[in-house]
Amino acid sequence: MCPSALRLVCVSLLFGTSLSCYQCFADVQESLRLCWGHILTEYNIRNIDACFRKLDRIFNNNERVLEAGRVGKGYDKRLKELLDAEILPMVEEFDLKLNDDTVYEKRFQTAADNFIAAASKLPRVSGCFPPCGFQSEGAVYNCVTCQYDSCEFPLDCPVKEIKVMENSRSRMRCDVPFHLPNDIQVIWRFAEEVRTQRVDQFKEVTVGVDRLYSIPSTKLHHQGSYLCEIYSGRRSIVRLYFYIAVTPQVVAGHTELQEIFDLSLLPGGRLLPAPDVPPPPHHHLLPLSPLHMACLTALLLLLFLSLGALHLSVLSEQTDEREESRSWELESSEML
Repeated sequence: MCPSALRLVCVSLLFGTSLSCYQCFADVQESLRLCWGHILTEYNIRNIDACFRKLDRIFNNNERVLEAGRVGKGYDKRLKELLDAEILPMVEEFDLKLNDDTVYEKRFQTAADNFIAAASKLPRVSGCFPPCGFQSEGAVYNCVTCQYDSCEFPLDCPVKEIKVMENSRSRMRCDVPFHLPNDIQVIWRFAEEVRTQRVDQFKEVTVGVDRLYSIPSTKLHHQGSYLCEIYSGRRSIVRLYFYIAVTPQVVAGHTELQEIFDLSLLPGGRLLPAPDVPPPPHHHLLPLSPLHMACLTALLLLLFLSLGALHLSVLSEQTDEREESRSWELESSEML
């Protein structure tokens, strides 16, 4: 048994090996008063160390106690209140009084069960939202470390690719699924032409609170990587990356015309089925568009004009032959 002057040191050594909800909230002096009259029934002697080991087994190494203490942000104070409600009455009752170890065992176990039942009703953590960002609101209290554990996600989010046409509007929003503090600052940065997540390659563009970055008319030189970084005070909370791929307008126009031309060559403006796909049971031609109707009318008109010109040409040749034949007959009759 430890001497009176060294009891505080003994308690520190005993509980220094493992922490729990009891260790986080119980006062050392109260623990000494609680265990002062602990009697080992087998030997009929007072033994404080055995009482400390009993507390360690029932509270510190009890997984149910640890799990009950995993509460949401700000509820660690309620854990202390619940534990005090179980421990302090016993401290007053047992102070400077002798009690058998069986009494301590029963009372400690009842106190632990009551704490577990009450703490389990406290709000749990709201949850962590993957895959990135420092999420303080998603932290959970850890009775082993006596502090809140963060969600432990990286600050950098995956790159989101945005494909836009040249001269069209581009929008990027710096939105996250978790709660943000009220004092945020938003910094937008840009790395021209490259797709990267290396922060040193970006140049600062804007600083403020606006989480929307808009480009009214996207040009080719706007292509590249964009970084939105959100701060709270001096702490970086999250980094969101965007990559804008700009399609030149000339190339886009050529592609559209090629598609229209390809469709105009197909029956009814329909795409040809893939080789391994059987044709549908019924074929219904789609109605022709005004463009197709105009083209078809022009072709028919050109055909009729060509046939008419050919017919006139044949008639003219036949008339010339007849006139030449008559002229030859007249000349022959005169000679006779």
